[in-house]
Amino acid sequence: MTDALGFDGKVAIITGSGGGLGREHALMMAARGALIVVNDLGGAVDGTGSDKGAAERVGDEIRAAGGEAVADTNSVSTAEGGQAIVQTALDAFGRVDIVVNNAGILRDKSFHNMTPELWAPVVDVHLNGAYFVTSAAWPHMREQNYGRVISTASGAGIFGNFGQANYGAAKMALVGFSRVLAVEGASKNIKANVIAPVAKTRMTEDLLGPLGDQVEPRFVSPIVTYLAHETCEPTGRVFSVAGGRVAEIFIGEGPGYTDPDLSPESIAANWDAVTDQDGYEVPSQMADEIGMYLKHLS
Repeated sequence: MTDALGFDGKVAIITGSGGGLGREHALMMAARGALIVVNDLGGAVDGTGSDKGAAERVGDEIRAAGGEAVADTNSVSTAEGGQAIVQTALDAFGRVDIVVNNAGILRDKSFHNMTPELWAPVVDVHLNGAYFVTSAAWPHMREQNYGRVISTASGAGIFGNFGQANYGAAKMALVGFSRVLAVEGASKNIKANVIAPVAKTRMTEDLLGPLGDQVEPRFVSPIVTYLAHETCEPTGRVFSVAGGRVAEIFIGEGPGYTDPDLSPESIAANWDAVTDQDGYEVPSQMADEIGMYLKHLS
């Protein structure tokens, strides 16, 4: 039997935790001893408006259960907001150990109808929001030689989904963001990983239909809690999670086709070799991929 994973006063900032996935993450980690910054602007699904009560209600819920939490209603989508969220953690608890980038909005539209007004706010919350909060926490993590960053991607970005070019682009960008953080944070004991969840929340309930009841948000929080824990070893990895199932998603590279006189014609003639997925390797960083390139050239 594996020992229970407790947090012993580690401080976790969880963005977008006034409901849905973030609320479940906050409740689970608080029950295991984490001190929680419940961040939520309390806006609508499309990012408009605000309700400062959302974060307060989850904070009250945590405290009523015997945990410790402080509410924060700053927006993740500005540098000032990111700094303020981290300052809330420092003022309340004196440190920050964990950042869970969970805040999100939707403004879906098929690409031929996509406008800057639909594109920019989604990128601002998902991608820039993760950057602003994590960058504000990063110096503190480096100084204390410890940190855990979990960012929330989506199959819409990794695999594609109709009507979500803005959302998918931001979500896939978080994979690249996290993989770089994993490389740069390694020497400072900072682990950065990604989840790609499917869960019934107010953002997805219309999309999921009957499937929604099988993929409740509570099924996602165990992997987030593990990745946030001090015993977590993986870094720079991506995990699909839904309905009690967890699986790694990885980017592999096949052996490919090598020709010192490479031409469009030789590529066309050897397309099966170019696209052969047997014998793939999984680089952990760009240096590994370059090593594969050199190996096939030698």
